[in-house]
Amino acid sequence: MTVHLQIEGPVALLTIDRPDALNALNVATLQTLRAHLCEVRDRSDLRVAVLTGSGSRAFCAGADLKGAQAPASYAEALFHAPDAAADLGLYLRLMDLGSLQCWKPMIAAVNGHCLGAGLEIALQCDLRVASTQASFGLPEVRVGSIPGVSGLHRLLKAVPCALAMQMVLTGERIDAAEAARIGLVSETTAPDQLLDRALALARKVAQNAPLAVQAVRKLARQTAHLSDADAQEITELYWGALRDTADRTEGRQAFAEKRTPRFTGR
Repeated sequence: MTVHLQIEGPVALLTIDRPDALNALNVATLQTLRAHLCEVRDRSDLRVAVLTGSGSRAFCAGADLKGAQAPASYAEALFHAPDAAADLGLYLRLMDLGSLQCWKPMIAAVNGHCLGAGLEIALQCDLRVASTQASFGLPEVRVGSIPGVSGLHRLLKAVPCALAMQMVLTGERIDAAEAARIGLVSETTAPDQLLDRALALARKVAQNAPLAVQAVRKLARQTAHLSDADAQEITELYWGALRDTADRTEGRQAFAEKRTPRFTGR
């Protein structure tokens, strides 16, 4: 298996395991990653996923396409579902994790090079924690391409426009300190503390009401492009959906009784 799934209580740890290829993504790896994320999505006992790469050299160095030739034209692949499109050369479809409709939070533990498609995967995570040895970049223009999985779009949301455009137009990498300074990652840690810190954050998230956590994640994605008025309409609907849940009742009661709440996801 090129992606390993390890369960630690309510936390799923997903590790891309192709260290000889700097954890680059080929079609088989992407299919395995997506299968594991579907399992996380569908298991009520799992509340958060942490994504990392094996070894210390790379989180993910991008797409592994050495010598790959598209077996069909773009037009032939265009109207197929993700797996079939990937078989026809449209592998980008498998990198769009949003198509899985998994609303459980994802934390990227970035332990080395995070480049190209690797950064595009990390940008789809809700939190990014980096080793001090990590580096980040979208170098596609250097090989005559563009970030194909909304990398520019998401980077422009994550960091100031001028800094995002400098990264993408030059194709240059930034180090972990610069990534933290501009807000691309929430924090940096020593390499040997990275996974512990990411798992600690995951456990803290998992302690909260799971329906509310998933609502926050989905709401963040559905309202980012809306006006305040339109965002408020959707926000009210989510608030109303959660208002009479057992978890909200439990949360308010636990607060009044000064105890830790026991959430059930109902």
